[in-house]
Amino acid sequence: MQTTGIGHEDRLLTDDEVRSTVLGALGQVDVSGKRVLLIIPDHTRTAPIGQLFRLIHEAWGAQAAKLDCLVALGTHPPMSDDMLNTRVGITAAERGKTFSKVGFFNHLWKDPNALTTVGRLTKAEVGRITDGLFELEVEITANKMIYDYDLLLIVGPVFPHEVVGFSGGNKYIFPGVAGQRIIDFFHWLGAVITNPVIIGNKWTAVRKVVDHAAAMVPTERLAMCLVVKGEGLAGLYFGAPEDSWSQAADLSEKIHIVYKDHPFHTVLSCAPKMYDDIWTAGKCMYKLEPVVADGGTLIIYAPHVTEISTSHGHIIEQVGYHTRDYFLKNWDRFQHYPWGVLAHSTHVRGIGCMEGENEKPRVNVVLATQIPPETCAKISLGYMDPATINPEDYANREDEGVLYVPKAGEILYRLKNAPPELGGKGM
Repeated sequence: MQTTGIGHEDRLLTDDEVRSTVLGALGQVDVSGKRVLLIIPDHTRTAPIGQLFRLIHEAWGAQAAKLDCLVALGTHPPMSDDMLNTRVGITAAERGKTFSKVGFFNHLWKDPNALTTVGRLTKAEVGRITDGLFELEVEITANKMIYDYDLLLIVGPVFPHEVVGFSGGNKYIFPGVAGQRIIDFFHWLGAVITNPVIIGNKWTAVRKVVDHAAAMVPTERLAMCLVVKGEGLAGLYFGAPEDSWSQAADLSEKIHIVYKDHPFHTVLSCAPKMYDDIWTAGKCMYKLEPVVADGGTLIIYAPHVTEISTSHGHIIEQVGYHTRDYFLKNWDRFQHYPWGVLAHSTHVRGIGCMEGENEKPRVNVVLATQIPPETCAKISLGYMDPATINPEDYANREDEGVLYVPKAGEILYRLKNAPPELGGKGM
């Protein structure tokens, strides 16, 4: 079907525009007697999912044979009932009455009984897609629920993303509701290419993997791709996941990337409460790494964070945070760890090099959280007591080489004349 939508660089959509766009788009699709599964993000993505859920339910709730929601957790921890209600903007009472026929499910990425094999990427296909970076066979698994429905509707935002270039679209299936093998593969692929080279670029090798895997899913797929600005919507596109994502990514590139004239020796990157561990608050590094000066310091200020990762913390404490080159140099030692964890490690630590046996990260990364200094030292990150930091002390000092970002993690910062290794075009 043809993609429909609306978007503006300079203003938000009104509630009336959102309503008419959503209802008009959904009115083109006959879901009579069909089973529909909405695939939505968890709480770590800013988007007015509640507003859209109500409109989707209004348009399709009575028409469809079934209308359920599956949270695209990837490898994030499951959401409680209260968290799910908040995510879709309903009360417990409404869930039991108005929305009583809607099922709400968490993706169970670690449960083999919840997964099914979708297909396989052959060595030749992987070699072609990755331009020769990898040649291995990859089994593609996903939540078996996607086979229990006649239509999958992906609903989620599009932002610059460290692994795939721009989030959204088919990424809500792979890795959103995928198994660990395919998740690990393409996260490590992105890490090998490196965050600054990947992030904010549309057509990456990882996006090719995501779309190739999604094409193997036999269930019909549609997407409602959102471009969020602040707490509102600047854009909304509906259609095939590939096309609606592409239009949303074009708008995201215009409003979610901030260009700076010079690098900064100190960056205070403040994590919002929706990032409740370093696994997610690491985005405060990913989005700002390109504007940190060589040898500079980036502080992830998250006084609410108490742990590295709910799901993967024990592995990260064994592995630590290191550059890509460190892992490649010591691959025999690390290749048996989950590659997705290794990828996260490199993204938080940033790019760097090896000088003999010595690792030389380009940026100093410091945690100002409730994670104790001895743990920070163990995982090769710096430590600052968050109680000693007054964020306002970092504000309005860009001329001094100090950058303060009060809500980090979604807006990408780049240098205007960046070298290729920091995301520039080499021109």
